[in-house]
Amino acid sequence: MDEARVGQQGTLTRIWAKRGTRPRAVRDHRYNWAWIFGAVCPERAVGAAVVLPEVNVEAMNIHLAEISRGVSKGAHAVLVLDGPAGTPHPD
Repeated sequence: MDEARVGQQGTLTRIWAKRGTRPRAVRDHRYNWAWIFGAVCPERAVGAAVVLPEVNVEAMNIHLAEISRGVSKGAHAVLVLDGPAGTPHPD
C-alpha cells in the first residue's frame, strides 16, 4: 500500500509581443494536488486505488473500504504502510 502526490505548477509564461520588447504578463499561480492511494496483492494479481484531493483520516478510510471490496470473503488482508517521503516517523 502506498500513496503519492501529483500536481502541476506552471513555471513559464509566454505571450505574443513585438520582437525586442519585454511586455509584462500575469502568471496563474493557482494549482491543485491529487493524492493517489494504491494497494496490490501480487499473489492474486488484484489491486485497489483511489484518487483524492487530500490526505487525512477520512481519505484513509475511503481507501481501506476500497481495499476491503477486493478481499475474498473469509480472508484477511495485511497492509504495510509507509509515510510520505521526508515525513519524520512519530515516536
